[in-house]
Amino acid sequence: MERHCFTLDLIDDEELIQAYKEYHRSVWPEIKNSITSAGVKELEIYLFGTRLFMIMDVDSSFSFEAKAKSDLENEKVQEWEKLMWTYQKALPGAKLGEKWMLMENIFKLD
Repeated sequence: MERHCFTLDLIDDEELIQAYKEYHRSVWPEIKNSITSAGVKELEIYLFGTRLFMIMDVDSSFSFEAKAKSDLENEKVQEWEKLMWTYQKALPGAKLGEKWMLMENIFKLD
């Protein structure tokens, strides 16, 4: 199993943050299916203030490229992503269209 960690910011508005949290209490089934069918075994999102942190554990079948292609072809995923972008904002240094930024692992307790 491989682990990937990502970060992203939310727009600094308490009502928007609460709405974002509410959507994540009942994620659409099509979104859950798109995640699990890509080889994601575990996925958690944490929030501190406006900063999101996502931990994603994947199996050997997972591919970033295949997941991105599949997401582009899935109307429900595109609808979800467009909706979520109304709550999210790009991190400083992100390129145009980049959302969740892959984090570098700099320490692991062995």
